[in-house]
Amino acid sequence: MAVSGSNDILKSIARPLRLTHFGLWAERLTRAFWPLWTLVLSVLALLAFGIQDHVSLDLVWGGAAITLILAVLALGLGLRAFRAPTRAEALVRLDSRLPGNPIATLADVQAIGASDPASLAVWRAHQARMAARAAHARAVEPDLRLSSRDPFALRYVALTAFVMALMFGSLWRVTSVAALAPGAAGSLAAGPTWEGWAQPPTYTGKPTLYLNDVTAEAVEVPVGTRMQFRLYGEVGALTLTETVSGTDAASVDAAQSVARDFVLNTSGTVTINGPGGRSWAFTAKPDIAPTISTEGEIGREADGRFRQGFATSDDYGVVQGQVSIALDLSGIDRRFGLSAEPEPRDPVVLDLPMPVTGNRAAFSETLIDDLSQHPFANLPVVMSFSATDAAGQVGQAAPLTVTLPGKRFFDPLAAALIEMRRDLLWTRENAPRSAQVLRAVTHQPEGFIRNQRAYLRLRVVMRQLDVGKASLTPDVRDDIAEELWQIALLVEEGDLASAMERLRRAQDRLDEAIRNGASPEEIDQLMQEMRQALADYMQQLAEEAERNPDSQLSQNMEGMEMSGDQLQEMLDELQRLMEEGRMAEAQELMEMLRQLMENMQVTQGQGQGQGQGQGNQAMRELGETLRDQQGLSDDAFRDLQDGQPGGEQEGQEGEGQGGEGLAQRQQELRDRLGQLGRGQLPGEGSERGDAGRQQMDRAGRAMRDAEDALRRGDLPGALDRQAEAMEALREGMRNFGEALAENQREQQNGADQGDAFGRADPNSQRDPLGREPGDSARIGSDRNMLQGEDVYRRAQDLLDEIRRRTGDQQRPEAERDYLRRLLDMF
Repeated sequence: MAVSGSNDILKSIARPLRLTHFGLWAERLTRAFWPLWTLVLSVLALLAFGIQDHVSLDLVWGGAAITLILAVLALGLGLRAFRAPTRAEALVRLDSRLPGNPIATLADVQAIGASDPASLAVWRAHQARMAARAAHARAVEPDLRLSSRDPFALRYVALTAFVMALMFGSLWRVTSVAALAPGAAGSLAAGPTWEGWAQPPTYTGKPTLYLNDVTAEAVEVPVGTRMQFRLYGEVGALTLTETVSGTDAASVDAAQSVARDFVLNTSGTVTINGPGGRSWAFTAKPDIAPTISTEGEIGREADGRFRQGFATSDDYGVVQGQVSIALDLSGIDRRFGLSAEPEPRDPVVLDLPMPVTGNRAAFSETLIDDLSQHPFANLPVVMSFSATDAAGQVGQAAPLTVTLPGKRFFDPLAAALIEMRRDLLWTRENAPRSAQVLRAVTHQPEGFIRNQRAYLRLRVVMRQLDVGKASLTPDVRDDIAEELWQIALLVEEGDLASAMERLRRAQDRLDEAIRNGASPEEIDQLMQEMRQALADYMQQLAEEAERNPDSQLSQNMEGMEMSGDQLQEMLDELQRLMEEGRMAEAQELMEMLRQLMENMQVTQGQGQGQGQGQGNQAMRELGETLRDQQGLSDDAFRDLQDGQPGGEQEGQEGEGQGGEGLAQRQQELRDRLGQLGRGQLPGEGSERGDAGRQQMDRAGRAMRDAEDALRRGDLPGALDRQAEAMEALREGMRNFGEALAENQREQQNGADQGDAFGRADPNSQRDPLGREPGDSARIGSDRNMLQGEDVYRRAQDLLDEIRRRTGDQQRPEAERDYLRRLLDMF
């Protein structure tokens, strides 16, 4: 019974037992004979590297004898230490890795209790459990570690040397040892041996040719292939002649008689003269220069980047490419600021994009870059594309004459600033002309320069031009050009916080783009900006309606109600007309949309308390102070332009002349601001109110510094402080306006009075500007028109709109007279 069970378990573990047995063989062979195969590998590596060809014959024979003795000794020690493993040893090793040694247990026989059924049942259960464990036996891996026997890792040194010999040596050299064997004298008499290699340039990807194995007489290799030959034996027994390198054979020195290295430059022959010599006819395959060409027309991205496609090819691959962009003077309209001779500028050199992966033998790519701020932007240029291969050969494309795309500015003021920037970068001689043009632009900024920050920064630039136009250095010129760029961006894109103002700006830019024939990408971007601005504005109106449930959002135009969806439909129609090229119809629809937006307004109820009335009065006085400060700053700037330390101001009684008169006016403004600060201002005790008072304090300090500068005759310093004062006043008015609007909303919500949007009641008593008459028997309205985030800006917009309508000759004369009276009042 036990024998039968043992046979069954041995059959079930036959495979892991066999593998364990093989592992024991490998383990004992490795431990016994590792010195022998270490010695064999070391000798083969030395022979493959050709050491026998570089030492004397005596050393070769001595080395061979020592190697033989060591090999016999290693073999003897190995045979003495080796003991063939048996199957029983493999079974013991396999059983030792199993818990409880189940294989040995299955071979046991029950010693006592064999006649007891209970004891027999326990024994059988025990053997069944051991049989189940034995069935899960796995082969035991051999222990091939030799670190204790080989502490210096000689086996790894030998293995590494052998691998290096296989990679960089030649096993054919091992056969040269046969010449040293007995009976090899005939081979020696036949002549010495040689070896040769042809190594093409790495970039070609071609393999190295071992010329001893090349049987063909005609061989084609790339130009630049490195030829290496080694001539063995007695010096002079073999000689080499060649006609492929282009060098004089007479210049070959004696040191090269046994080793020749040269580069194949032309087709020709290489001949080894002497016993066992060979001859080859090499054909030099030339490396063709790369080719490159442009693809398609140059394009402009919406943000000003340009894109230009190109295609290039080479027989082995292009490693780099460049494009040189030079100014095309012959294609420039030399008028205005471009009439003077330009300052010399080096061409712009850009690296062409290369594929990161894949084959570079032939590919197409697109160069995308942004040169909007470069002096060449929007001017005719010549683009020269070139490609270089690994051999250093350069391929040129036909010159491409184009107008270099750059960012386009559709706001008239921004476009003018960019033109002045271009003129300055063209030549510094344009500085006086640029300063004159900028003075003309800023002469009457009302209605033209809508961004106050841009206006102040522009005045600083004008002062820099006036001061340094006589000797403008390149660094200062570049700083001014950068500032003009930033101001133009501010004018073009703005930093507007009002949704309605963003919408108006988007309308202006899109209208200008339609007039100037902008690219489809630019028009698409402007359309997206306008859609976003309209969505923001409609959302603002919706939020206002939600806060005031009694309000309504409607637009009355010729008796027709227009919803936000209908406005979006108008935008879709506008985009369709532009895509179809029907610009005249698109411009008419754009004007209609502009009128709709101008007629949209949000007015609030009439209820306001005494505190709000006082707050409105304070806001009006702050606005008047800001306007007076602006006028004083303009006068100081004009004096600076005239080269005077100060100017006499006409119509100002009681003032002195020069800087003292300006200082006196500045003191009066500071005193007026101080009186306003001591009175009641909107938002007393609130966060907005406190912020507004902090800005008023800041404005007062700036006015005091400006006054001191004026008394010293320092007009540039005074202008800087006055600009700081005006900025602080605007910030303060914004904070007070928000506080006032918050108070009004709280009172209106308490009185359950909603807002009305675009409500046009024919029976109402509103004036032509949509205002209801006041209760104090005066022209105007009791309603607060200064609301929102920037009350001064809204007041300025209203003033600009009144001026625009006053100059509209198509409006009724009665309306224009009324508007002129409004202008006289303000």
